[in-house]
Amino acid sequence: MSVDLNVVGGTLATVDGTLDAGFSVDDGTIVAVGSRDRLPQADRTLDVDGLFVLPGIVDPHVHIDGFNSIDTYETGTAAAASGGITTVINFAWQTWTGERESEADGSVWADEGALLEAIERQKRKATGAYVDYGLHATVTAEDWSVFDEFDAVVDAGIPSFKFFTAYDIGVSNGFLRLAFERLADLDAVAVLHTEDASVCQALTDKQRQDSRDSPPDYPDARPDYAEAMALSDAVALAEATDCKYYGIHTSSRAAAEELVAVQEDGSQFRGETCTHYATLTQDAYTEQGSLALQSPPLRTADDVDAMFQYLRDGSLGVVSTDHVASTREEKAVDDWWDCSFGVNSLQTSLPIFHDEAVNQRGHSYAFLVRAMAAAPAQTFGLPKKGRLAVGADADFVVFDPTESYTITADDNASRADYSIYEGREVTGRVKQTYLRGDLVADESGIVVDRGHGEFREREVPQWGPQEGHV
Repeated sequence: MSVDLNVVGGTLATVDGTLDAGFSVDDGTIVAVGSRDRLPQADRTLDVDGLFVLPGIVDPHVHIDGFNSIDTYETGTAAAASGGITTVINFAWQTWTGERESEADGSVWADEGALLEAIERQKRKATGAYVDYGLHATVTAEDWSVFDEFDAVVDAGIPSFKFFTAYDIGVSNGFLRLAFERLADLDAVAVLHTEDASVCQALTDKQRQDSRDSPPDYPDARPDYAEAMALSDAVALAEATDCKYYGIHTSSRAAAEELVAVQEDGSQFRGETCTHYATLTQDAYTEQGSLALQSPPLRTADDVDAMFQYLRDGSLGVVSTDHVASTREEKAVDDWWDCSFGVNSLQTSLPIFHDEAVNQRGHSYAFLVRAMAAAPAQTFGLPKKGRLAVGADADFVVFDPTESYTITADDNASRADYSIYEGREVTGRVKQTYLRGDLVADESGIVVDRGHGEFREREVPQWGPQEGHV
């Protein structure tokens, strides 16, 4: 009896290294891995001679069809598939009114709301997704009644809860203490955006007073110590409650060091950085102006080096995108504080990070696969994702490590009409993306019907020691 597909002739990239081998796919699952002559007979054969095959990239931090992003699930996941990303985790906002921030007359946040309703709203919006997706339940109001929903949210396959310490939706340390205690009972994961709101607001007000309104001034309004201060408070609360903690978009050495200070082996405290924090510095604000504004800000070359230092030793485990789609027109402002935060990179993250990590810094493919596929899948309870192994979903990327090309927003599948990597030449290109054994995207674009992606319920993740890679 034959299987559906054999993938042969290429080099497999895994967390254990690279190997010249192939694998067999049946009913969307990898059923064998080995040399070509040891694979079962197949109805179809995909010969990827001379190319690499990577696990489908797992991005646990994206903004699609939310208050801050113009991408629908269709356009956002088209960008993901075109960039080798086969699973994304988006956000379900507890009190969001459904309006985009740039289009609303007032606040886009209601006084109260339910997580379960927010989750169902996102699932209704996602019917056009091209890749698989999950959700983080996002708490945006300091209302103790939300704790009563936590059990049902975890039962719905969403074992991660996001909190902010900044913006209009930031919550207090006292509220976090109570929330973490409840999450610890469920063995769920607290996901934190940490910046000290009062420091950032005071420094922003001072820049307004001093007419420091240009994008290069912006990093001084949200300094590294504001990120580190809030992170220090949050991990202290997680440590006191034995709650699993995941710090998103780490941008600075100062913040990473606060995370490292409480880590033992990654079994309770984990963190990520983003592609832009590992590949760009604050010089981008001089070169690109407000197009490059996101929060936290881009930092110094030393901070970029720190991201790689802590990715190597496993203190930071994941590289995400924090993708937010906006237009050039929306980002074009006279004063930086009137600019929406966020940059788009779902389509470019893998080639950009590959070029920086592997080509420029000499890291291994094991390093790349761990940070962009295996670690995010394991961290967030997706055991069938992020690996080329028997029993895993047949999500994979055919990748040419030698092809060079220039990044341009003209290629964007996202609704965003610019790229912070515009004009950057990279070596390494996504040729094809497969989801559960089906070709989803190639160099011509999306090749499946909308709705091919599915909502993936996630199990409560079991965190053991987290290793680094070089």
